[in-house]
Amino acid sequence: MSNAVARPPKREAFGSRNVFILSAIGSAVGLGNIWRFPYVAYEGGGGAFLIPYLCALLTAGIPLLFLDYSIGHRFRGSAPLAFRRMHRAAEPLGWWQVLICVVISVYYAVIIAWAAMYTWFSALLTWGPGNENDFFFSDFLQMGDVSTGLSLEFVPQVGIPLLVVWIVTIVIMGFGVKRGIGRANTVLLPLLTLMFIVLVIQALFLPGATDGLNAFFTPNWAALADPGVWASAYGHIFFSLSVAFGIMVTYSSYLKRKTDLTGSGLVVGFANSGFEILAGIGVFAALGFMAQAQAAEVSEVASAGIGLAFVAFPTIVSQAAGGPVIGVLFFGALTFAGLTSMISVLEVIVAAIQDKLGWGRVRATLTVTIPLAVISMAFFSTTTALAVLDTTDAFVNAFGIMAVALAAVIVVAWVLHKLPVLQEHLNRRSSFRVGLIWKLLVGVLAPVVLGYLFISEIVSKASETYGGYPDWFVSVFGWGMVIALVVIAILLSLLPWSRSSHAKDDPEYDEFLVEEKYEPDAETGTIQVQTDSTQKGAGR
Repeated sequence: MSNAVARPPKREAFGSRNVFILSAIGSAVGLGNIWRFPYVAYEGGGGAFLIPYLCALLTAGIPLLFLDYSIGHRFRGSAPLAFRRMHRAAEPLGWWQVLICVVISVYYAVIIAWAAMYTWFSALLTWGPGNENDFFFSDFLQMGDVSTGLSLEFVPQVGIPLLVVWIVTIVIMGFGVKRGIGRANTVLLPLLTLMFIVLVIQALFLPGATDGLNAFFTPNWAALADPGVWASAYGHIFFSLSVAFGIMVTYSSYLKRKTDLTGSGLVVGFANSGFEILAGIGVFAALGFMAQAQAAEVSEVASAGIGLAFVAFPTIVSQAAGGPVIGVLFFGALTFAGLTSMISVLEVIVAAIQDKLGWGRVRATLTVTIPLAVISMAFFSTTTALAVLDTTDAFVNAFGIMAVALAAVIVVAWVLHKLPVLQEHLNRRSSFRVGLIWKLLVGVLAPVVLGYLFISEIVSKASETYGGYPDWFVSVFGWGMVIALVVIAILLSLLPWSRSSHAKDDPEYDEFLVEEKYEPDAETGTIQVQTDSTQKGAGR
């Protein structure tokens, strides 16, 4: 009887660099680009906000994007495996990122379901003119009060589309990186872009659009003296580019060995920002129309997040000529943007399970997505869904990601001293070379900015009970969840890797090390560049 250990499945890969770029842009271009950036820019000084925004993009967003690309591509694995290959003690960082993605995926799906339903509602003007606010919160969500506990009351108009979103997502994920994720982004991202361009053009011809654009672009130079505006710019760029929570590490691990990493990063970074500015133009042109129709100032109708998407925009749809078309384009774009982001979040989890257990794509996908879909249906198809979503998003998405990003940058740059190795890896194959400035931005500026943002979030959330929710509710879905993710991440890193996992036996990674002339030191985790006379033993 053979005692041979089964080798892990061959690591998947994107069909081309262009497909990777589309997928990375699809991950970065999400709901926040459309419903958050316009208002953040408006509040941060309008046209003047572009200065701190571009500074944040160039000094933090793109450098951290390069960091993620170099970690994923150099260590050829999901977040846990990549950090483990960097050093065994760093593995919990990878699982921390995976667990954050678990939480985000559970509630992100319901926002996509809302957007999909509102695409249909827009065509029929289901909410009725003047009833947009009550329709969303009372008729559609049937919003309940969490003060008496979580609700088990099923809301069918939310639960059924939520189930459909999960089915579509599971099918895409099951087809794998090349045939599923790559093809989905190849179709959805161009459709999203086309729909939004048409939406912007239509919005520009609405009465009052000029007033909205003036409000959006007119610079308030005094805002540049406010440290909070700069912090807001860095915080937004950080979240917008999907850095530091495993997505770009995972995606870059699917790239071919000889790929222009920094060139790809520049394309992704500027494409994401271009879409955000386009979204700002479209949103504020529409808000200018809304302000004129209501004989109000733009400042009185401008909002962000759920209020903008599901209350303000339906109001615009009700009042504008050709409103149903605007609504279908806007909510259709939200749906597509949400889907491209959600599959990237789920891929972080699926890839980690594949690497840890040595499982195939379909088995890992079903093991991950079906339980998450059940949890998602249980919490977010009920009358208390919005309160759970609001709290988990504020703590895990905003607060939790900032914490893991700060920890990861400090560990990589200052504890493990890996920036020189990662810099060399980037420069081996990239058109845009990085040097001392990149190391200073990642190793010095990034920890300072992230530390400031992290402390500010702690002070803000500790000063008062979040959202006016009950203390027990915030303790469970806020602080408790943030702490639990760290503890569970450490426990997961202590579990042994399967004998058939990529960590135990990965001939592809060994071949990569030989080709690159790298050899990992088994005791210290440091990387040594090998000479031609010793490279045959690299990686063994």
